[in-house]
Amino acid sequence: MNLQELFKVEGKIAVVTGGSRGIGEMITAGFLANGVKVYITARKFDALKTKAKELSKHYDQECIPIAADLSTKEGVDKFCDEIKQHETHIDILINNAGAAWAEPIDTFSEKGWDKVMDLNVKSTFFITQQLLPLLRKNATNDDPSRVINIGSIDGISTPVFESYPYGASKAAVHHLTRVLSARLVKEDILVNAIAPGPFPSNMLGPAVAFDYSGIASVNPRKRVGTPEDIAGLAIFLCSRAGSYTVGETITCDGGLVSRSGHDLSGQQ
Repeated sequence: MNLQELFKVEGKIAVVTGGSRGIGEMITAGFLANGVKVYITARKFDALKTKAKELSKHYDQECIPIAADLSTKEGVDKFCDEIKQHETHIDILINNAGAAWAEPIDTFSEKGWDKVMDLNVKSTFFITQQLLPLLRKNATNDDPSRVINIGSIDGISTPVFESYPYGASKAAVHHLTRVLSARLVKEDILVNAIAPGPFPSNMLGPAVAFDYSGIASVNPRKRVGTPEDIAGLAIFLCSRAGSYTVGETITCDGGLVSRSGHDLSGQQ
């Protein structure tokens, strides 16, 4: 029951898609700070390389950048092949890369719909599929491998913005998590999801002009999320403390979902 042993993740190898900014960067930082070797992805290599170097230096731990376009099956295959060239096993996969697209319902485009569904749902499944050999390699009943899919409270409650495929895609991620967990728990791979609420990010930021005060004011916790909130939950799920938690979608939202009758704008 020692605290250090319960939440220990030191020495593990993780892959965090979309790990160079936003929630992905927060989880990556939490892992690096606690001795995890982390591979991160993004499309733009120069910015990705700069971020990986910055994180490696700050936490004195390996953060390795791999540029990838995960919105296509070809991009997923190329990325997974590169991971396999670097490692014979991984312990943790965080499927975090995602996209949002907002348009009025009367003019919502197929391009926007497909972009969101392909990256948020399709790539989550195929990255998991392609990396299963590495996740299986060191998985045991005492120390299972972990997959965490990053969903959203927009996949649970009604979104504020006209981002129709986003909420639908995240609801799909939550259900895919349950389906994958039932299949992979038999192989000592535990699959769970986190459904974040509002966190500072380049996805949410432009929608509120990067002023989160209005969102914070209607949140039961009177603030938006912090790196400690999301990284702490991810570390729990990937440690001994979380090894009996399987197939769950855990909200990390300051209480927004549980406060029925309200949305992020404060309207009832």
